[in-house]
Amino acid sequence: MAAHHPVEAVDHRSHKFNPHFTETVINATGPNATPRVRKIAASLIQHIHDFARENEITIDEWLVGLELMNEAGRMSNDRRNEGQLLCDVFGLESLVDEITYKLASDAKDEPTATAILGPFWREEAPQKKMGETIVSGIESKDRTWMHGTVADFRTGSPVEGAVLDVWHTAPNGLYEQQDPDQPEYNLRGRFTTGKDGKYDFYCLKPVPYPIPFDGPAGKVLQALDRHPYRPAHIHFILTAPGYKPIVTQLFDRQSKYLEDDAVFAVKESLIMDFKPLEGNPQAEFDLEMDFKMATFEDAKKHAQAGPTEESASGLNVKI
Repeated sequence: MAAHHPVEAVDHRSHKFNPHFTETVINATGPNATPRVRKIAASLIQHIHDFARENEITIDEWLVGLELMNEAGRMSNDRRNEGQLLCDVFGLESLVDEITYKLASDAKDEPTATAILGPFWREEAPQKKMGETIVSGIESKDRTWMHGTVADFRTGSPVEGAVLDVWHTAPNGLYEQQDPDQPEYNLRGRFTTGKDGKYDFYCLKPVPYPIPFDGPAGKVLQALDRHPYRPAHIHFILTAPGYKPIVTQLFDRQSKYLEDDAVFAVKESLIMDFKPLEGNPQAEFDLEMDFKMATFEDAKKHAQAGPTEESASGLNVKI
């Protein structure tokens, strides 16, 4: 058997507690662990142990945290991801999004900014034709015509075959999988661009809504004296052959909670104007958005680590 290679660990805490314990736990990692796993595990153990020591966490407090995670697991299913929601209220998903997709500041132009996926994306949304609607069974005066182009951020050339996967809540603030009164896959759709890179479809002007607060995430918000509301937004995933996927959201400039989004996902470049639309009997509002995508080659030049071309193929939420 190959010898273990100790992982360096520095314990800066006082010797009120065993000064060698954390190092012992880290060095228990076996020789066949990959370098990345070894690095992440060592850092995680170090930070968790430091957190426990700094705050002198008691058994009772540890059990509260453990039950929070267990409850999140019990509540999660194919229609709700409570673990992801917990990460969202702590800002972790937004931070990981920034780390993963951040572009170098010296790039002369940038692809469309990213935002968190959120816990309510569903696979296999219906494929629709350009100009169709994603709205079914809802009477609303807030129907919106959304349109624009998908282009290469560096060359400006239209991106053919780009798939826009779009979803948002109903006016009652619920996604269709939360609401038994909505048709299956309501307010969801996928649209594929042609040679001109253009897209257009009909949706609704989104509304602010509270994230589910009947579980662990809600308990955390209540304990921290925070509200559960998100500003009005529409979700998107853009994929195209040879291009880095974009997971993002577009926000209504007139919405509440832009400054204090419960999950910290708002970015200035993603705040949009829903303009009054005249001469179109199918919609009351106009939303124009030109998306800019980066090839995997350009992404490697300008960005930090993100999805590889292999892991992004088919999306399948490996992005």
